[in-house]
Parts: sequence; C-alpha cells; structure tokens
Amino acid sequence: MARDILNEFETIHDEAAAVDVAHKVKIGIIGCGWIAGAHIIEYLKMADVEVVALADLIPGKAEVFAEQYGVKGARFYASGHEMLENEQLDGVSICTYNTQHAPCAIDALEHGVNVMLEKPFTVTLDEAIEVMKAEKKSGKILTIGFQPRMSENIRMIKKIIDSGELGKVYYMQAGGGRRRGIPTPYGTSFIEKETGGIGAMGDIGCYTLDMLLNAVGYPKPLTVSGYASNFFGIDPENYPGHPEYAEKFGVEDFAAGFIRLEGGIVLDFRIAWAMNMDTCGDTLILGTKGGLRIPSMSCYNGDLPAPMKIYKNVAGKKVCFEVPKDEAPDLFFKKLRSFVDAIKNGGEATVSSKEIVINQAIIDAILRSNEAGHEVEVVIPEV
Repeated sequence: MARDILNEFETIHDEAAAVDVAHKVKIGIIGCGWIAGAHIIEYLKMADVEVVALADLIPGKAEVFAEQYGVKGARFYASGHEMLENEQLDGVSICTYNTQHAPCAIDALEHGVNVMLEKPFTVTLDEAIEVMKAEKKSGKILTIGFQPRMSENIRMIKKIIDSGELGKVYYMQAGGGRRRGIPTPYGTSFIEKETGGIGAMGDIGCYTLDMLLNAVGYPKPLTVSGYASNFFGIDPENYPGHPEYAEKFGVEDFAAGFIRLEGGIVLDFRIAWAMNMDTCGDTLILGTKGGLRIPSMSCYNGDLPAPMKIYKNVAGKKVCFEVPKDEAPDLFFKKLRSFVDAIKNGGEATVSSKEIVINQAIIDAILRSNEAGHEVEVVIPEV
C-alpha cells in the first residue's frame, strides 16, 4: 500500500535519530484521501507523534482510513472545523482537494495550530495572500508540502549555482511532463474545477517551478506570457470505461509560460499531464560560465533518471562532466519530520509561504495570460 501511495518515494526507514518521546506532538489530519495515506504512514513511524484526530466530509471515510492504516485511539470528525473546535492540536496535515487548501489552512491558523499544507499552496494568488495574512497574525508555522526539497539531487542544483560554477544565470528551460498521466485512478477530484481548481501545474508543474526558482533564490516574476489547454482532458477516449470523466474535466492538462524574473533571468516553462510526446525536454539552466542539464522526468520528485551534466569551456576546450547522482529515499518522512521538529523546537518552515507564493503567482499569471490572450504583469501584494 505504501509504495502505491508514494509512487517513486521509497519510505523504507529505520528511525535512528533520538527523539524526546516524553513530549508527544499531537497531530490531526484534515482530508482522508489518497495523499493522506502518505502522511499517516510516516507519522506512525515517529515515536514522539500521536495522530489523535481525523476529519473528512464523507461520512465514515475517516473511520475506514484509520482501520486501513492501523491508527488507534483517534477521534473522528465530519469537518476540519469541527476537529479544530474540539481538539487541542499541535499541528495538522491538510490533505484536502486543492480548492479547500486555503479555507482549511486559514481555519487552522486562526485556531492557533501549526500547518503542514500539501501542495499546491492554493488555487489562486489571492487565496495564497489570505493564507499568509492568517499565518502572520497567528505566529504559527505554515510549511508547504514540497518533499523534493529534501532531496540531495535538488539541493545540489542550488549548490552548483551558488558556487558560481555557471556564472550569471540568464535562462532556464523547464522540461518534464507526462505522455499520458491524467490522475483519475482515485476519482475526479484532481480534474474537476470545483475541487482541483488547477490541473497539471498544481499537481506536478509546481515541483518543477520550485526546483528552479529555489535554485536561483526565488526572484520575483515581473511579466508572464502564458498558455493553457485541455485537449486530452475533454476527450472521452482517454478514459476507458469512464467516458463521463471528459465532461467533468475543468482544468488544464498542458500549460506553458514565458516568465521574466527579477535579475534578468528568463524562465521558459512547460508541463503536461498528457501530450503526444514522451517529454517536453530536459531542464536546462544557462549561465555565462557554464550550463547545467537536468535529465527529463515526468515529475521532478527528488530522484533523477541519470546524472546531471555541466557544460563549460576550459582552456579553450569544450568539456562536459557529470554530477554524481544521489538516491532520494525517505523524502516524505523527512518532510514531515522537519515539520514535527519545527513544532517541538520552535523552528521555521522548511518550505516557506514567502517562497511558494511566488510559485503560485506564476501559475496564477499563466492562467490569467491565457484567458486574456496577451502578456500580463505580476504584482504580489505585501503581507
């Protein structure tokens, strides 16, 4: 079950680090769907964590979830709000569908509870700003669920750029994407406008954006020329046995954007749930002294299919060398462990809203530009 849920995120982990089991962190989970399973598996490995409450809008779903994963002694609620009103929690994992991320996060923060919010941050930039206002007022931790940040491969990209090996970075090309990969095996919550809100960009594109933007210090976007389409999502032939899914499809299955960032950097972004191509290409980072090639993946989840390569001129010769590739195990565990440690030690969010709001602003602007049919400016309100 664990491997089905986490896909390529191996979670075989022997907890070696000593933890203070006398101080139990009380956790609640809001939304008991597919991704919540990944959270509960990791929390149950932590001797200093108690999952004390589960909430889901579907009657009986939380109870079935608890039995499935062996959660003992938890209390069940028909909504996250009811849970927050009746429990004294240290933290919550918000694992709802996308359009409920903002209201659930705001509610938890207003109740004085630390929040692990699954990606995407929100559906719109306006929602993200409202969550950040609640975060600031509460003084609590809000961390966004980008487990690829825990990968040494992803961290290496930033180390290479920070080292100056590439010189000044001026252009980044975002590759990746799926040939066929609309996420409907678990129902239609990903693809309906009322629940998903955004499609491929919020599901897998946000990982690619974070990988690149974090590597160059998360510069603010200035303008975006965006495109989005849903040719595959609305085609009944793509849903064998479920042609009705095509009528429910209300988000993008492909998106592209040309983004001008502060500091003279251009980001050429594209992502796909489905397309008639095996990949949108490798991810490239071009600098004045060198270039970095990151092998294409359907989703940049922290692992890599092959080593990254750096291209340079040395003493008048064109050279290329590989960057040793690391394995990427336990990323979900590390993500949630960092959240628990921050709660216990008064630490900060591993993946902060101040960064991911920029990610969200780009997604928001791509959709606004697509609707307007021209380039749009990006303004991120101060919080």
